[in-house]
Amino acid sequence: MKIAEEFHLDAAAQAYVSYGRLRHDWRLEEVEALFELPFNDLLYRAQTAHRQNFDPNEVQISSLLSIKTGACSEDCAYCPQSARYDTDLKREDVMPLDEVLKAARIAREQGATRFCMGAAWRSPKDRDVERVCEMVEGVKALGLETCVTLGMLTDGQTQRLKASGLDYYNHNLDTSEEFYSKIITTRTYQDRLDTLERVRSAGINVCCGGIVGMGESDRDRAKLLLELANLPKHPESVPINMLVQVEGTPLAGLSKLDPFVFVRTVAVARILMPKSRVRLSAGRTAMSDEIQALCFLAGANSIFYGEKLLTTENPAVDGDRRLFRRLGLRMSGCIDQA
Repeated sequence: MKIAEEFHLDAAAQAYVSYGRLRHDWRLEEVEALFELPFNDLLYRAQTAHRQNFDPNEVQISSLLSIKTGACSEDCAYCPQSARYDTDLKREDVMPLDEVLKAARIAREQGATRFCMGAAWRSPKDRDVERVCEMVEGVKALGLETCVTLGMLTDGQTQRLKASGLDYYNHNLDTSEEFYSKIITTRTYQDRLDTLERVRSAGINVCCGGIVGMGESDRDRAKLLLELANLPKHPESVPINMLVQVEGTPLAGLSKLDPFVFVRTVAVARILMPKSRVRLSAGRTAMSDEIQALCFLAGANSIFYGEKLLTTENPAVDGDRRLFRRLGLRMSGCIDQA
């Protein structure tokens, strides 16, 4: 008997959707049952939750810039920025402030409302954080929301970022706790949870999701979303990444994930965290327009915009705009939709 039948999830989950009640007490069996629903039923339920909390035809646009590239001491098996792997990636020091602000202006002109900055650090030094705070202050002065991902933080660094006006901090869990050690050994799962708690305690919004297609099981995907959904407060942004395989990293050459499994992951994230922005992140260049359309139907309402995500390729801006026109989608907060 399938889990969805065994636990009779339909009535309980539909009641939850109908009343829009946020939950932080999901059970693994419930999450697995959602993944096992017939595809149409799952998308219907996800779209229902989506419409109760968001304009279903509006998508928030973020732009992501690598402000310090390569030479990272971590051993994340998916990441070409690790100093442990030979990926022909050119190391770059921290970008000058004026170059960051130039990129932010371009992002704003292209329709982004949030500007995200990523640095390949395991944990930054205080002087590094000071430079990032200057960037945050400059980007906010342009009228954009700000987000950074810098690795693990101290309490003092977190408070300094908050004082600079930082809106969001990104720190992904990546996968389930059980599968995590097969992907990363240089920091623990608890390290990541501690960083999220530190950021939340400082009053900074949380951006936290994961990566699928790394060889994880169906249960690992369910456990990742369960971990996120049962946090004391749901992340305001939940990026769902499809693994981008890079030659030279340990995960290069893996079998590709069924794209419908990716859509299911988006849909379950939407049901579990109905008021969060669910973002299509890395891996969109390998997705057809049709699969992306299904993701939007499943409740995705945010994307990364621009031709590069840190070090990997992303769909061209013109291509995204064409897709939005075909689907009748609007960019939130953007006047120029041409």
